[in-house]
Amino acid sequence: MQIHASCVSRDGAGVILLGPSGCGKSDLVLQLLECGFVLVADDRVDIENGIARPPDALAGLLEVRGLGILRLDYAPSACLALAVTLERPAQRLPEPADHPSLGVPHIWVDPRGASAATRIRCALDCAEGRTTQHAGAFAPTSSR
Repeated sequence: MQIHASCVSRDGAGVILLGPSGCGKSDLVLQLLECGFVLVADDRVDIENGIARPPDALAGLLEVRGLGILRLDYAPSACLALAVTLERPAQRLPEPADHPSLGVPHIWVDPRGASAATRIRCALDCAEGRTTQHAGAFAPTSSR
């Protein structure tokens, strides 16, 4: 299936950024690239059996509003580990949730927040078991 989204990866673990056009997905990709992530796909992502890939025509392309379309290094695929929906007010202590169609942990992040990229990095650490939580989206009471 192909969806309107952006995707980055860290060490092969994919983070898919979901939200309407203009909500800040590509801008957040730029921030995540500065945090050591690698571009997988921008604007459209092909997903098959939990693996994210860029459509051939868009591979390595990132739209930077106010600048244009850049060609960057990219990962040809990533195993989805986290789904992030943008433009929903973040809950203080969210309950654990999986994305209904992607089957991976799902969180909501305000992309305009100064710590948005850091929150996503922390969430991926939790999803991969590198960091533990006392309460919240990745708390031990999770049924995952």
